[in-house]
This record gives sequence, C-alpha cells and structure tokens, in this order.
Amino acid sequence: MVDKERIKGKAEEVKGSIKEQVGKVTGNHETEAEGRVEKNKGKTRDKVGKVKDTARDVAK
Repeated sequence: MVDKERIKGKAEEVKGSIKEQVGKVTGNHETEAEGRVEKNKGKTRDKVGKVKDTARDVAK
C-alpha cells in the first residue's frame, strides 16, 4: 500500500511544476519561484512517504 504522503507529494510536485512553467512562459518570476518551492515541497513529502512505506514493510 502506498502512503498517502506520497500521493499528496506527487500531486503537489505536479502542481508546482505547472505553476513554474506558467511563470516562465508569462515572465512572472514570482509565480515561477512559487512553483519551484511547491515542487520541492512535493518532492520532500514524497520522500517522507517512501520512508514510511519502507518502515511499514520492514515492520511486517
């Protein structure tokens, strides 16, 4: 079973990537930076979920 943090993390990562690209296309550096931050938060959340999955698997 995949941890919910991984799902939320991937969604946040995709959302951030889209926002970053929109910022690049429109020349809006603030939106681009916000997207980068969101994307990195999503990656971190995904990694936390992977750790939880590993811990759960080891416990079994």
